[in-house]
Amino acid sequence: MTIYTRLAQGEFLKPRYWIVWLGIGLIRVVCVLPPGARWLVGSFLGRVAYYLAHRRRHIVTVNIRLCFPRLSDAELTQLVKDNFRSSGISLVETALAWFRQADKFQSPIDIYGLEHLKEAQAQGKGVILLGMHLSSLDFCGAVLASHLPFDIMYRRNKNKLLEAVMTRGRRRHFPLAIERSDVRQVIKRLRQGHIVWYGADQDYGRKHSIFVPLFDIPAATITATSRIAKITRSPVVFFSHYRHLDSGHYAIHLRPSLDNFPSKDQYADCVRINALIEEAIRVSPEQYWWLHRRFKTRPDGEPRPY
Repeated sequence: MTIYTRLAQGEFLKPRYWIVWLGIGLIRVVCVLPPGARWLVGSFLGRVAYYLAHRRRHIVTVNIRLCFPRLSDAELTQLVKDNFRSSGISLVETALAWFRQADKFQSPIDIYGLEHLKEAQAQGKGVILLGMHLSSLDFCGAVLASHLPFDIMYRRNKNKLLEAVMTRGRRRHFPLAIERSDVRQVIKRLRQGHIVWYGADQDYGRKHSIFVPLFDIPAATITATSRIAKITRSPVVFFSHYRHLDSGHYAIHLRPSLDNFPSKDQYADCVRINALIEEAIRVSPEQYWWLHRRFKTRPDGEPRPY
């Protein structure tokens, strides 16, 4: 059922959605501003969230302290503030991806290594576009998809109006959006020769994970990446992306297909993936999605850090 159908039926006109509509209206106004002005608005939103979102600020602080233990208190506080600023900008970028075509983004975007993705696709086996939750994901993902279409994975939003808006936005840029638990659909699309974005950097619990170092911390890491690659014989291309506030540019990076992947050792495969993720985070740590409780699942007997 589309957003327009639900509007016609009156579902999205109920009072509980009025604040959401107000937010959507305001963010659509921001989307027509030039890139520099959008970044200023996003920075302001991030600054407000830093002071109001106490629980999320705690999570970000704990994550960064664990991963960068040598930071002084002042450096830690600044990095947390910078991360909230980046997250605020990300909110505006994501809205832009929902409401506009990629060629209307008005931002200089450099893509490095697109040939690697094309070469992997030419093998005809489907491609796992191995990604991570850097804050410019939705924006840069939409741009990359305008050059070479790919499917994405997502987590359903509990707010029905926001989910409808996000679904419409995803359809604007991507052939198919797959709910993150639907592994069968991922395998099906890969076997059909499609490119599928797959995020392997979050904590999905103990059931399908093993503990592998990330910033020298045991982190519950899903084994599905190597298992899916083995089942579908799909090459794996690593995808990272950054915004550069000093130049006003974005940069998208695609690496050559991982050689000898998957191996016969799932642990070694997960170590390799986490090393790629850690390297990409270190390029611009303020742009990573530290809001996620990455270390919530702990080895037996070890308390949660949050």
